[in-house]
This record gives sequence, C-alpha cells and structure tokens, in this order.
Amino acid sequence: MSKPVVAVVGRPNVGKSTLFNALAGEMISIVKDTPGVTRDRIYADVSWLDKEFTLIDTGGIEPESGDVILSQMREQAQIAIDTADVILFLTDVRQGLVDADFKVADMLRRSQKPVVLAVNKVDNFEKFMPDVYEFYNLGIGEPKPISAAGKQGLGDLLDCVADHFPQGLEGEEEDERPRIAIVGKPNVGKSSIINRILGEQRVIVSDVAGTTRDAIDTDVKRGDREYVFIDTAGLRRKNKIKEELERYSIIRTVTAVERADVVLVVIDAAEGVTEQDAKIAGIAHERGKGIILVVNKWDALEKNDRTMREYENELRRILSFMPYAQTMYISALTGQRVEKLFDAIDTVIANQTLRIATGVLNEIVTEAVAMQQPPSDKGKRLKIYYITQVSVKPPTFVIFVNDKELMHFSYTRYLENKIREAFGFGGTSLRFFVRERKEK
Repeated sequence: MSKPVVAVVGRPNVGKSTLFNALAGEMISIVKDTPGVTRDRIYADVSWLDKEFTLIDTGGIEPESGDVILSQMREQAQIAIDTADVILFLTDVRQGLVDADFKVADMLRRSQKPVVLAVNKVDNFEKFMPDVYEFYNLGIGEPKPISAAGKQGLGDLLDCVADHFPQGLEGEEEDERPRIAIVGKPNVGKSSIINRILGEQRVIVSDVAGTTRDAIDTDVKRGDREYVFIDTAGLRRKNKIKEELERYSIIRTVTAVERADVVLVVIDAAEGVTEQDAKIAGIAHERGKGIILVVNKWDALEKNDRTMREYENELRRILSFMPYAQTMYISALTGQRVEKLFDAIDTVIANQTLRIATGVLNEIVTEAVAMQQPPSDKGKRLKIYYITQVSVKPPTFVIFVNDKELMHFSYTRYLENKIREAFGFGGTSLRFFVRERKEK
C-alpha cells in the first residue's frame, strides 16, 4: 500500500523549511551511493507513531512584489492539490493574516482535499493565542499553534494530519492489480509508450488546472492479467523556469513512484543516461521498488554489432547503485519490443514478492561464509548466526550476528550477490537489516 503524501504550502518566511526539517529532522536518511538524492530536500519520509508518510516541500517563493508572490503561491497550492493526500497550510502569527493567505485558502477549500492549518512562530502559547484565533477567518478549520523552531505543538499537528490519512483506503486494499509507474524526463516518450500499449491515441490532459493525479491512471488488460499504469506525463506547464519545472516533475515522480509496484524509468536512447535520469532512478531505488530501465527511441540510433553492449555498459556505469535493474530497448514509435515490456513487468513483480524459506537461505549463507571469511577486527571475528526473510516488496532480510560493528557494508553486499546468484531477484532491490545477538 502506498504511503500518504503530505504537502507543505505557505508564504515566504513563514518557516516552511524549518518545519520540514523539524519533522524530517534526523530521520531523513540520505542514501550515500545514490546520486542526487534529496540534495535539494524536496521530500522526506516521516514516521509518526505507527504512521508513515512522505512529506513534500512545495518550494521556496522569492519575496518580490505582492503579485509575484501570489502567483507563485497559487502555483504551489496547485502542486499540493495535484499530488497530496493532505495539505499542510503554514501561516505566521507574527506577520498575521495577509491577503495572499485568504486567496490560497480559497483555492485549497475548493480543492476538496483535507487541509490542516498551522500557525507558526507561537513560542508562547498564552501570549499569542488571541492572535492565533484570528486565523479562523480563513474558513478552513481550526488553526493549530506551533513553533517549528522550538519544536512545540508538532505532535498535536501530526495527530491532526494523520486523522486525514485514507482509512484502509477503500478499494485500494482489494485492488491487487500491479501498479506500474512510467517516469522519466520530459519528452522521453512516456505518453507514447502508454499510447502504444493501449494501441490508441489517448488524449493527454494538459494545461488544465485541477488535473488530479487520479485522472492519469490507466487500466490495461492483457490476456487475463490487469495492470494499472500511472503516467506522470499529464502536466507540462508552458513558460515555467527550468528549475521550477524540474522540482515540479520530481514531486510528481515521487508521488507516482510511491504508489507503484514497478517503475519504468524511461531514457532517451539518443541522449543517453543523464544526471536527471539517475536522480529519477534513484527515487525508485530509495523506495525499494521494482525497476526496469526502458531505453526508448532505440530505432533512431545508428547501430552496429557493439551498440547494445556499449550502451548497456554505460548505463551500468552511471546507474552503478542499482545493478539489479532490468533493461529493455524499445521504440514506442515503431512498437519494437513494447509487447515484451509485459513479460519484464511480470518477472519483476514475481521477484518483488518472492519469499525464500529460511532453511534454504541459511544454506546459501553458510556456503558463502565458507568461501569468504567474514571480516574481523582486533582479533574479533564476525559470526553470522542465521538469516531470515521478513517481508516482500522489496524482499527484506534480517541477519543475526554477534557484533553489528563487524558487519561491513561490503560483506553485506557480498552476501546479497550470493543470494542473487541463487534466486535472481532481477529488477528488485533487496534490503538487509543486521541485528546483534549476544552469545549465550
């Protein structure tokens, strides 16, 4: 089941980043070997009590004239409305209520999405409460007083946010159909692939405010299997500055990936793999999704007998953090190998949900340990007691050892390779947790 998405919206200097950092705080895990992950900190995974959600910061606004601020606020609110399950609207008790707040509140109210109103910079609840009550005038419910800098009131705020999370997501639970997200830079041919799969020119909704994310799910039936394709191509804003567009598309990518089982990362054959591709693939890798690298427009390349091998090597070099990803070379234009995508998707889904018996796993690990001694430090050697698989999507394993400190990253990687040699697990990342057990 996908995690709910919470987006933060607010005027300049009301403390959006402070709140973002207070909530994501130390819990933001930056995966070291994934390129470009959360350098710009657009999103973070947050857990509150037993709930997990993805927090999105919809962007900074340059303080200029009132009009510019207002149009950027609208833009932000639109991103939040398009992508979020819950919108966190942040205001500032010291600046008080301003015109822009009313206009954004108006948009948010019309969106029919749940909105939680937070009033920031309330360091002294007694003193500022009368000013907080003023925010009732926005007409979007009860204002929650918080201090992001002092980390006060955040618990109540999160309780309130979590109350709006979809309960057991009606319809989602029974929906066992695999969800496939098609992601990639603009113009790599994401919609052409969907159209080719559907065998018809579907109308792509563009430049229409309020194109919700639900409108871009496409049901596809093939043989007796059904799939849901999540397409991120729907919205392309004209006249957007490149950075803003990039930020917007990353937010859209995160929300699509969050809801998917398998992610098709589409790459333009002629352009080769770019840093932006690596960033997008990194999001899917971080989230432990099934991944297929789809090189589109393959028909447009001049080829000889080495082309594919050289291309594959280059892909593997740049995306070295995900050696397990499957690759497909297709052309949405001519339809070359598009049908084969389904076989690849089915394989990856099977691998994502593969469960391995504990006995078999331990045999493999015992053999691996015999072939390559575990690391030791100051005369103390790592002992691996046993390994067991605890969950799927992605397959997740717990390894019990005598001393966690001795379990080097490289040795975990070695064991992963041995497990992959035995079971393949193509197209899916594997997660390993190391637990310590004192010797009896």
